[in-house]
Amino acid sequence: MTARIYRPSKTAMQSGVANTRKWVVEHDLAEPRTVEPLMGWTSSGDTRQQVKLRFDTEAEAIGYCERNGIPYQVFEAKASPRRVISYSDNFAFKRRDAWTH
Repeated sequence: MTARIYRPSKTAMQSGVANTRKWVVEHDLAEPRTVEPLMGWTSSGDTRQQVKLRFDTEAEAIGYCERNGIPYQVFEAKASPRRVISYSDNFAFKRRDAWTH
């Protein structure tokens, strides 16, 4: 069973960078999930998949996995450039696009 080390991305409902600066260690499934016949719930006997460990740096997360003998994979997120747009640019005289408001 391997662990994934990654930095979570922003949610669609989030404009800031909250909860995206820490590194997360998450375990993969050790056994497949099954559907309980009575209620139809999804269940598994593996409790490690419910735990997400958060670390301040990537080195701390890798060190934790190495100390405990957990094989791991590090997933780097793509850095996308952020366009800085001010509200006043919507009403600029040199605006090239049509104003649609």
